[in-house]
Amino acid sequence: MKYKIDNLQYCNWNREVFKINREAELDAVHVTVVYHEDYDEFLLRIEEWNKYFKENSDLIFLGKSFKDIEKAKKEKKTAIFFGFQNCSPIEDDIDLVRKVHEKGCRFMQLTYNNQSLLATGCYENIDSGVTNFGKEVIKEMNKLGIVVDMSHSAEKSTFDAIDISEKPIAITHANPFFWHKAKRNKSNELLKTLSKSGGMLGLSLYPHHLKEGSNCSLESFCEMTAKVAELMGTKNIGIGSDLCLNQPDSVVEWMRNGTWTKSKNFGEGSEKKPGFPKQPSWFEDARGFNNLENGLKKIGFNENEVNDILGNNWFEFYKEINL
Repeated sequence: MKYKIDNLQYCNWNREVFKINREAELDAVHVTVVYHEDYDEFLLRIEEWNKYFKENSDLIFLGKSFKDIEKAKKEKKTAIFFGFQNCSPIEDDIDLVRKVHEKGCRFMQLTYNNQSLLATGCYENIDSGVTNFGKEVIKEMNKLGIVVDMSHSAEKSTFDAIDISEKPIAITHANPFFWHKAKRNKSNELLKTLSKSGGMLGLSLYPHHLKEGSNCSLESFCEMTAKVAELMGTKNIGIGSDLCLNQPDSVVEWMRNGTWTKSKNFGEGSEKKPGFPKQPSWFEDARGFNNLENGLKKIGFNENEVNDILGNNWFEFYKEINL
């Protein structure tokens, strides 16, 4: 079976976007429902998604396990999997891990750039690793079936999470540091360790993670993918586009600043270019999966390897960890 999965999007959700994802034949999308929201605010996001599901039931439904990806393929719909880019909804209460799982959460990052109660983010100067609370939360996530996501975490914290977690973890949206030296991108040593542990890397199409940014070429991205495959093997990489389709610039300001600062934080942007960067012309939306397929084949990946990278690897990851 050939599956197509984008394991990270944070779009300005509406029927048009859901139709684009179906036109791209995406069987599953992991969507961000939380950045800095607390538990009560998370419940409001769930209400919004329940409305999306009701009004677009011909296109999408809530996914909770790998079997829902099979269902989506059969019904020609897209299974939506909820994820958090921060651990803020569980606040300082481990019992909330179960409650967010009951509401559909299947991925949770331990940090979003900064230090959290669980681990250290990639923008901190000192990486103290996974905290005692973080260790307990990882155990609970393993037990319930929530994937540990370390996309925005610092390196020691990520190594810690791999070591502590009894199930493989994921870096759902990032690229290798050797290709583009962004704080969010990952070292060779970390990628090798992630692969050996059975974890997954979702390659990002967000311009701040790309060599040459918005001007990154399809050929360059596919050549990078081939080098990552040499490091990790072809079975441990997929796509986590980090697509933020049609989001206003006020949203990226919220992402970077949340409620933790009163000063302007430009993250991977700058004062001159504070907003969302323009997507590369070959991946303006999810229909760019077709360009990825052609580009990967052109540089030498065979058809099975391309199918693995564009979705089958994520499907097998979901299945292996009993998601």
